[in-house]
Amino acid sequence: MEPVVGSAVRDLARDRIGVVMEREGRYLQLRPLGGGREWDADPDRVRLLTHAEVLSARVAEVNARSRQRLGLGGAPGEPSTSWSGQNPGGLGAR
Repeated sequence: MEPVVGSAVRDLARDRIGVVMEREGRYLQLRPLGGGREWDADPDRVRLLTHAEVLSARVAEVNARSRQRLGLGGAPGEPSTSWSGQNPGGLGAR
């Protein structure tokens, strides 16, 4: 099935997830789920995401933005450098 504008896809060539914004000549214009710079993708090298994959990717994006706002890490996929992994401030301690 051919991706249409608004479809969430995985660009297999770049191993990135994006939303189809438009078709430009032979290529698809994709934009990251959380917004950002578009890139060209070969339509033969993209795969539609399942609903579960879209949900998982959106949750990962929201979590990454939360970590950035809290100063707990950099870009999505980067390990946190300012939180030791221990229970901060006793949150959730019994």
